[in-house]
Amino acid sequence: MLSKPVSPLPAEPPRGCPFSPPPQYAVLRVEEPVSRVSLPDGSWAWLITRYEDVRAVLSDPRFSSDSAAPGFPRSGMVTAGEAGSLIRTDPPEHTRRRRMLTPHVTVKSVSALRPRIQEITDELCDAMEAEREAAGSPGYVDLVRSLALPLPSSVISLLLGVPDEDHDVFQSITATVMSRVNAEEERTAARARLLTYLRELVAGKERNPGDDILSGLIHDRMGAGELTHDEVVGTAALLLVAGHETTANMIGLGALTLLRYPHAAEELRKDPSLMPGAVEELLRFHSVTRSGPRRAATADVEVGGQVIKAGEGIICALASANRDPEVFPDPDGFDPRRANSQRHVAFGYGVHQCLGQALARAELQISLNTLLRRFPELRLAVEFEDVPFRSDMLVYGCHALPVTW
Repeated sequence: MLSKPVSPLPAEPPRGCPFSPPPQYAVLRVEEPVSRVSLPDGSWAWLITRYEDVRAVLSDPRFSSDSAAPGFPRSGMVTAGEAGSLIRTDPPEHTRRRRMLTPHVTVKSVSALRPRIQEITDELCDAMEAEREAAGSPGYVDLVRSLALPLPSSVISLLLGVPDEDHDVFQSITATVMSRVNAEEERTAARARLLTYLRELVAGKERNPGDDILSGLIHDRMGAGELTHDEVVGTAALLLVAGHETTANMIGLGALTLLRYPHAAEELRKDPSLMPGAVEELLRFHSVTRSGPRRAATADVEVGGQVIKAGEGIICALASANRDPEVFPDPDGFDPRRANSQRHVAFGYGVHQCLGQALARAELQISLNTLLRRFPELRLAVEFEDVPFRSDMLVYGCHALPVTW
């Protein structure tokens, strides 16, 4: 017998602490860990809320990532460049295309990029200081606008060869695509503008290649017939959107969390070597992609005691999995010394686990360590209750973070 539908999908603004995911997740983990939820278009899908069940689904090849698969829960998905998107393919096609990108984002290649990430961070912090001095007293700086957003935008643009003057263009388009409150027609139009921009960018690199990932794909892979033009554009859209949106919001939330936990901030300031562990805990604690990956069952599969039938959709609640007390004791507490925080699934799990996670970790570690070192008196310029959180967006975070020192 099917379980009773839950409506709607738990994604509305959370009540209580804005650091917490929707409270329905905690109830569902106990009472109905594999539950039916209704979607905005009137369809429904299975919502998976327990850690072990989420990992089981994401590592099982019988669950497809192809949005064209029967039963795939498409409503509300952000799939810029979907036709050529890597995340909408299954093995072996997914494996083949992922291998083309992997060399650019390995731990080793990201390590080589760290000095440049530090330079960009320092330049942005210099600008923050200048802006704060110019503002006089009392004055403040929006840390989201000044650091959290431009840092990952600059880094991914550097990797892809996106001109500096175009940053505002794709940031504006991405904001529209990611908004929950915009009409679907508006988001579709924004996705179309992004693809048009990227087609022109790729075409330009075909004529005048540079030393960047896209130029490499065009020359080495498209030229050899291994990738189509649309697939290069789809890959560019995925990297451009995913490469800055999630990291930008994690930098903002990470900074705010350290302001709310001053003892942890002081500990990290005294011993920056603790930052990698703290970043893993921040990723677990916040899980900015709260509703998480979607799949469609291609066969009847039992998950958590519930049979998911072929052709039915699944949504994995990563934020719920990362707050599962069966895996993370006192899961709603922030503990930068948590022993197993690295087991989080904030980057997903299985073959589709985030390709850019090494880059995201580097940007978070560098930006937060730099903030703590350069601004020891950093504090919120508004009451915590007045920070505008992104409950209206598909990726959670802060719209703005006014700070001063």
